[in-house]
Amino acid sequence: MSRIEQSLAGPWTLGGPPGEIPATVPGCVHTDLLAAGKIVDPFLGENEKAVDWVGRANWVYSRDISWDGPRADRLELVFDGLDTVADIELDGVVLGSTRNMHRGYRFDVTGLLSDGPKPLRVRFTSAYTEAERLQAQLGARPNAYPEPFNFVRKMACSFGWDWGPTLVTAGIWRGVRLEGWSTARLSEVKTLPTYAGGRGHLDLNVSIERAQTREECAQTREEAGAQTRELRMRVLLDGRPLYDGPYAETLGLDAGNVQPWNPRGYGNAHLYALTVLLLDGDTELDRWERRTGFRGVRIDQTDGQFVFHVNGEPVLVKGVNWIPDDIFPSRMTRERYALRLGQAAAAGVNLVRVWGGGIYENRDFYEVCDELGLMVWQDFLFACACYPEEEPLHSEVVAEARENVVRLSPHPSLVAWNGNNENLWLHGADNWAERPGGDLSWGETYYLKTLPDIVATLDPTRPYMAGSPWSGSWEIEPNSAEAGTFHSWDVWNREDYTHYRDSTPRFVAEFGWQAPPAWRTLREAVTDEPLRPDSPGVLHHQKAIDGNDKLARGLDAHFPAPTSTEAWHFLTQLNQVRAVRTGIAHWRSYWPHTAGTILWQLNDLWPVISWAAIDGAGRYKPLWFETRNLYAERALTVQPRDGGLVVVLLNDHAKPWTETVRIARMDNRGVELAVFETVVEVAARSNALIPVPDDLTTDGANTSDVLVARASAVRDLWFFTDFDLDDPGLDVTVDVVADGLDVHVRVGGLARDVLLQPDRLHPGATVDQGFVTLLPGETTTFRVRGVAALDPDLIRAPWVLTDLATVLRR
Repeated sequence: MSRIEQSLAGPWTLGGPPGEIPATVPGCVHTDLLAAGKIVDPFLGENEKAVDWVGRANWVYSRDISWDGPRADRLELVFDGLDTVADIELDGVVLGSTRNMHRGYRFDVTGLLSDGPKPLRVRFTSAYTEAERLQAQLGARPNAYPEPFNFVRKMACSFGWDWGPTLVTAGIWRGVRLEGWSTARLSEVKTLPTYAGGRGHLDLNVSIERAQTREECAQTREEAGAQTRELRMRVLLDGRPLYDGPYAETLGLDAGNVQPWNPRGYGNAHLYALTVLLLDGDTELDRWERRTGFRGVRIDQTDGQFVFHVNGEPVLVKGVNWIPDDIFPSRMTRERYALRLGQAAAAGVNLVRVWGGGIYENRDFYEVCDELGLMVWQDFLFACACYPEEEPLHSEVVAEARENVVRLSPHPSLVAWNGNNENLWLHGADNWAERPGGDLSWGETYYLKTLPDIVATLDPTRPYMAGSPWSGSWEIEPNSAEAGTFHSWDVWNREDYTHYRDSTPRFVAEFGWQAPPAWRTLREAVTDEPLRPDSPGVLHHQKAIDGNDKLARGLDAHFPAPTSTEAWHFLTQLNQVRAVRTGIAHWRSYWPHTAGTILWQLNDLWPVISWAAIDGAGRYKPLWFETRNLYAERALTVQPRDGGLVVVLLNDHAKPWTETVRIARMDNRGVELAVFETVVEVAARSNALIPVPDDLTTDGANTSDVLVARASAVRDLWFFTDFDLDDPGLDVTVDVVADGLDVHVRVGGLARDVLLQPDRLHPGATVDQGFVTLLPGETTTFRVRGVAALDPDLIRAPWVLTDLATVLRR
C-alpha cells in the first residue's frame, strides 16, 4: 500500500487555568483563549500585561483519535511542530517528549489504535519553566533582553523584542496527522539542484525507513515462499524520467538543458516539478513531490567585498528583513504569505532575509519566494544573546539545523545560510565577556564550527556566513564597514540620518528608522484620550529603548517641534522616508563597492511604532512607496561627493541606458536660474556619475531654491534647506470612480511632501503613492481604491490630504 495520511487538524479541547474550552489545531493557547472569550485582545491598549499569565501556565490539548485507513505495517503519529515543551500520551501510554519548536516529531503508534478511538493528550509545560530550569542548571548568560529565550529552542521574539510584545505561546502550531504505511517509506529526501554551463544538475540523497528490518523482511518472505525483492526508485522532472532503477541513497543526475531560476530583475524564475517515487515492484509505497529550480549561487568575498553572484552574474541586493508576520505564527496562511511577499516584490525587493529571532518559515513561504524570484537569506535561529553549548541544548541545535537544512534544500530561492544575528558582534561590542556568565560558553562554536560543518555536509551548494554582521574573521572587528556584512545602528541610536553618508560599507545587512503605523492602525490599537505621543497606550506600543526620544531627536534636526499628535505622526513618517532614502540612495550610488542593502524591516507582527514599511494591520506606511522608488531598476539620485554634488544614474538593468541628463536650479516659483545638460551612457548593471557644475550650487544663492535632475521618466530633487513655509497653493479636484476616488492635485508653487492618508477615509481604503513633491505648475493623481461609494468631500477633511508646509504652519 502507498503511505496514507489522515489529518488530525480541526477541533480539539484545551485544558488549563480557565477550565476546558474548545480549541483549534493548528493553533496556540492565545488564539484559542481569544476565540473562547477568556482573554482580552493583547494588541489593544496595554492588554498585553493582562495576559502575561498565559505564558507561565501549563496547558493540555486533547482529543480522541482513531485510524480509519486500511491496515498498515506501521502506523505513526506525526507532528510538524509543537510549541515547545510537550509530553505526548496516547491512551495512557507515554509516547515521548519534545523541547524544540523548530523540529517535527514522529511517534510509532502501531497497535495502539486497533480497537476504536483512544484519547490523545499533549501536555505543554510553560516555556518559562523549561528556560528557567536550564538557566539554573547551566548558568545565566548575557542577553540583550531580560527574558530567558536563549535557554529554550523557541521563537525568541515570543519573549518580546524592541518591536514586539511579550506573548509566550504554547500549542500544536503546525500540522498533525496519522500516517499508515507498509514495507517502507521515504523518511528523508534532500535535493540540491544547481545550474552551470547551461545545464542543470541534481544531487539527490534519499533515506528510507523499513517497516521491518531487512532480516525480518527476508525471514517473513521465506516463510511465505516468496523471493526477497529490492526496492526501486523513480525520479521525474516535469514527468521526464531522470532515474528509474534500484533504490539508491545517493544519486547525481544530469537534468539536461533546463532553464535557470533567476532572482527578480535578472530573468525568469523557472520552476520544475520534481517527484521521487519509492516502489516495491510495481507497487508505489511512497512519493515525495516539490517544485524546484536550478541555479548556482556564491558570495564573492575577495578583499573584503560581499557580492552575491547568481548563475555567474553579480546581483545588486535590494533587500528587506523579515520577522514573523504574526506573533501567533499558527495564524499564517499561504494567502497571507503570498500577500506580504507580493508586497515586497512590488516594492522592487529581490531578497528577503529571514531574521534569526523568529522561525524557519513553513513550506508556503519558500514556495511563494520561489515563484516570485525572491532570494531568501536564512538565519539559523540565534539572536542577540549568548547561547549555551552544553547538553541538552547542543543536541537540539544540531537536530534542528540538520532537519531544516534538508527540509529547505529544494527551494531555489534559498541562496544563503547565516549562523546568527548580531551575536558575534555584540559579544565584544556589549562587553558580554565582562558580564555575569560571560566566561561560559556563548555560541561561538555553533557559528564557527557546528553549523558550517552541517551546511558543508548537507548543503554545499549554498554559501554559509558565520553571522550578521561578520567581517570574515576575528582579525577584523565583526561590524567593520571595510569587510563583509555591516549593521548600521549607530545612526538611528545616536546621530542624525545624514550620517548614513559617512560610510560606504561593503554590504548593509541591517539599518532602519522608526515611525508610527498608519493613523487608523494606531487608533485601532490605542484608545487613549487624548492621544499623545507620550500617552500610556502609545508608549506601550513603543518597545524600543528611548524610542520616542530618538524620534524626537530626529525631528529636532530638521523641523520645528510638532504642535499636535497629528503633526507628530505626519513628521515622523516623513522623517522615516527621508532617513531611509538618504541611506539607500547613498549606498546604492557606490555599487558594486557597496553590494546591497537589506532594510530593517518589511513587516510587523502587531500594531507598533517600528522600523517597518508595512504596519501590523497590513497597511502601507509611506516608507513602502519610498522603498519602491529606491529599489527601482533605473533611478537617479543627487549625492554630496568630495565637497560638491554629483548626479548618479543607477542602472540595475540587463541593457545599457543612454540618457540626456538635465540638471536645473529652480526657484520656488518655478523659474529656472541655471541649466546644465549632458548625454550619458550607463553600462548594464552599473552606475554613472555626473558632477554638478559649480554655478548650479553656488554658495549664497537663495536657500529656498531646488536642484532638479532629470533623465526621462526619473528625477531627483536636492533641497538646500529642509523646508519652507510658503503656501504651495494646492488645487484639489476629485472624481468618483467605480472602486474609489481619483484625487487630482495641482500646485501653484513648490509643494513639498504632499501626502494622502487613505485610512483616514475608510479602514479598507488604499492609495497608490506616498509622499510626493510637486514643482510649481505640476499635477499628480492619488488613486484611492478598495472601497466603493466613498464620499469625495471627505478628501477635504483635516489631515486626509496635506503637505509639509501646511503641517508646519498649523
